[in-house]
Amino acid sequence: MGGGQLILAATPLGNILDASLRLKQTLEQADLIAAEDTRRARRLFADLELDVKAPIISLFEDNEIERIPEIIEKLKNGAKVVVISDAGTPAISDPGYRLVNAAIDEKILITVIPGPSAVLSALVLSGLPTDRFIFEGFIAKKGKERTEFLNNLGNENKTTILFESPRRTLQTLKDIQETIGDDRKAAVVREISKTYEEVIRGTIKELVNWAIDTEVLGEITLVIAGLETTARKQVDEQAVKRVRQLVDAGSSFKDAVQEVSTQQGLSRRELYEASLRLDT
Repeated sequence: MGGGQLILAATPLGNILDASLRLKQTLEQADLIAAEDTRRARRLFADLELDVKAPIISLFEDNEIERIPEIIEKLKNGAKVVVISDAGTPAISDPGYRLVNAAIDEKILITVIPGPSAVLSALVLSGLPTDRFIFEGFIAKKGKERTEFLNNLGNENKTTILFESPRRTLQTLKDIQETIGDDRKAAVVREISKTYEEVIRGTIKELVNWAIDTEVLGEITLVIAGLETTARKQVDEQAVKRVRQLVDAGSSFKDAVQEVSTQQGLSRRELYEASLRLDT
């Protein structure tokens, strides 16, 4: 095993009082600090009044692969290397995962300084079930990958957590509404541990209305309840017949499927496919 140590260190999401004594000591004792943003790292160290002597290098998504050989060489020579992201736990939708794997391959000692995590914080603040959940990070902005995520969300029975840009929050909520209907419970969690921390809880429809009426700002985490097993209904002949009636009355096929699936608590995708089969 290499003589160095790779340390993944969780940093405050906003409130610097969340910084642990161990985190502060480790940063001051580091031989090298790999930070997602070196300027933000230096600002954090100043806010914490730390005497950090180690060089600080950048480690972000676009340069992680090219940085790995340099960092691994330092570790093999006995250095204590600390990895931090802009906020929260590194390697969770942030750089670090590939570096960890490279360090594992080299049998380098790896440890973590546990601490703040936007994922878990948002989950417990949401008031939604915490026993089973999945984390999707930032979902695709468009295309097949986004469509597949939204379709799968309709039948997902675990609580789903995802990050979103404040600029795209309204559109994502609208897309979720269109796919799974109005009534699924959800929460928008913003600015965790910061001055303007806020949790908006309600149905998807209520959150869409909130986002329409509000200028969405800050770091956003969305939490969407899973589909309860008892609420999962089977698509039957009557539901398909109702879709056909709406289409015959002038509704578009898409709108008809959405209306019937929402009214009857059905999977939009299953109803869509069953209604298509009727036409073949």
